[in-house]
Amino acid sequence: MIFKKTYPFSAIIGQEDLKLVLLLNAINPKIGGLLIRGEKGTAKSTAVRALAALLPEIRVVAGCPCFCNPDDQDRMCERCREKKSAHKVQHQKVRVVTLPLNATEDRVAGGIDFSLAIKEGKRSVLPGLLADANRSILYVDEVNLLDDHIVDIILDAAASGENRIEREGISFKHPASFVLIGTMNPEEGDLRPQLLDRFGLCVDVAGEPEIEKRVELIQRRESFDLDFKGFMNRFEEENHQIEKQIATAMESLAGIRCPKHLRAFISELCAKNLVAGHRADLVMEQAVRAYAALQGRFEITTDDIIKIAPFVLAHRTRDAQPPPPSPPPPPPDQSEEKLSDDMNEQDQPDETEKPDDQQKEQPENAANEEAQSSGEQPDEADQTDEPEQPGEKTSPEQIFEVGSTFAVKKIVSPRDRVSRRGSGRRSRTRVSLKQGRYIKSTPGNRNNDIALDATLRAAAPHQLKRKNENGLAVVLKKEDIREKVREKRIGNFLLFAVDASGSMGARGRMAASKGAIMSLLLDAYQKRDKVGMVSFRKNEAFVNLPPTSSVELASKLLAEMPVGGRTPLSAGLVSVHEQVRNYLLRDPSARPIVIIITDGKSNAAMGDQKPIEEAFDFAVKMAADQRVVYIVVDTEEPGLVTFGLAGHLAEALGARYLKIEELKADQLVNIIKEK
Repeated sequence: MIFKKTYPFSAIIGQEDLKLVLLLNAINPKIGGLLIRGEKGTAKSTAVRALAALLPEIRVVAGCPCFCNPDDQDRMCERCREKKSAHKVQHQKVRVVTLPLNATEDRVAGGIDFSLAIKEGKRSVLPGLLADANRSILYVDEVNLLDDHIVDIILDAAASGENRIEREGISFKHPASFVLIGTMNPEEGDLRPQLLDRFGLCVDVAGEPEIEKRVELIQRRESFDLDFKGFMNRFEEENHQIEKQIATAMESLAGIRCPKHLRAFISELCAKNLVAGHRADLVMEQAVRAYAALQGRFEITTDDIIKIAPFVLAHRTRDAQPPPPSPPPPPPDQSEEKLSDDMNEQDQPDETEKPDDQQKEQPENAANEEAQSSGEQPDEADQTDEPEQPGEKTSPEQIFEVGSTFAVKKIVSPRDRVSRRGSGRRSRTRVSLKQGRYIKSTPGNRNNDIALDATLRAAAPHQLKRKNENGLAVVLKKEDIREKVREKRIGNFLLFAVDASGSMGARGRMAASKGAIMSLLLDAYQKRDKVGMVSFRKNEAFVNLPPTSSVELASKLLAEMPVGGRTPLSAGLVSVHEQVRNYLLRDPSARPIVIIITDGKSNAAMGDQKPIEEAFDFAVKMAADQRVVYIVVDTEEPGLVTFGLAGHLAEALGARYLKIEELKADQLVNIIKEK
């Protein structure tokens, strides 16, 4: 019987996927841990603690703060290895060590033993939470809100199975083999892809939708609170069966066989989902082995892989990326030069050209001919993006509705060491005032924000050598002083540059583009950003909205934005540069984010250069300012003939390149359903 007041695992209603992946990690720690994504109040921590109560006891070295295994001499901590006599052994239940959200590096990895340093003047190590979690479960709630360097320490220890402490004159190594379980709410921010990949499995959880089950959940919780022992007795037999199932699966795990053709199937799934690297393949095999052992079988089947694959691929699947663009501007001897020439000769005919020159084959004509041969008609809106001839009537302007919105991917500025002021929820930055989270310490005291813990640790080893003339508990010197480095989230300035030329009206491209911009504006409202908007059409660029905090006004102007005429991409880039430059003059420490929505085509130049070359030249010059983050959202429709000019523009700007579909936070390819 379990006497600790832990909710029984078998009493948890619903959350079958969560319970399954927890059992798999308990059976086979080589899976690499679990990431639980979902809203609060869905029994995440309850299930983790309930699982720990079912796991068999472990043998540990008595008195060792690192919980070393007495049967594994090679992976003991340095203290245990230094002992000459045999180690005393004790049995202990598996623990759930919870990592606090505001934990510092020394609390996680370990550091100097302050008490011992004060009393004896000796530097001695005090193991941290990674040592406490050795051979147990490390539970990290809201892992996406942790500082990246803390997450890196945890994941490195989880991957290597050991933790090395090198700080404050201390060098110490101890085993750190634990099951890492992290939780996060995607609405509060995501993890970097590199960190996501380090979690073996991922499961999405949600509240129970069925009313009957929700009522049963309330009743069970009330029974648990009112009569704990009676409630535990009620589920004792079911819990005992799960305990036996886990123990049996652990024993049989080494004998599970994976046929060669199923390994090929695993690799095929991972390749089709465009995962990065090979960790997904390795994790999937380990997870499927654990699942087969849990089912009491000694050979993996195709159904096992189909069952487990979604948990391996959920956080690793990527959308297909376009081929990398060649560096702009293209060299004269490459075919891209001919492409640019042809487009510009079509879009900017010289009045002195002879009629024979008009008979040259053009890329857009080729596209139309190909469309006609396939039974498609060229779009009328595409034809409005033509040069305006003297005396010819200009194409009418159109206003398109705003397309459907969606949750967007995380967009932030790169982190640096500049201190800034402000508020918001998008990008993290250091702050000079006494506000924000204390993330680490640094020597000196320039801002009168003393880090007392770090200061005392720095002074502790020297206390026996210092004269204590005033009877103080600790004698401090100037070189001991440490100050706090704080960090907080602030908003950004998001500048939207929108291609509003006639070609954007084709096949509802402008409606989709407006939907994407509206989605980004909603995200900016939640992150408390400032926004601005520039559009370019006909022969010039328009500043639709100077920098403002009114996202509502930006939304209104977006809905009323007209479409039509030529594509002056160069004018749009120049206007973007002016807006960003003016903003940086007012706030030199700002990190603006410019989002350019275009297909990259251009047929109106500001000078004597060809339009495309002129735009790329401007882009290269703009990229020199490292304070600005550029994102190019490509609106070009996929087809047999594509120019990929938005990709070239992104290359010139040093920008992040995305298709509209790739802005979506949950756009995943589900290969499993096709099998």
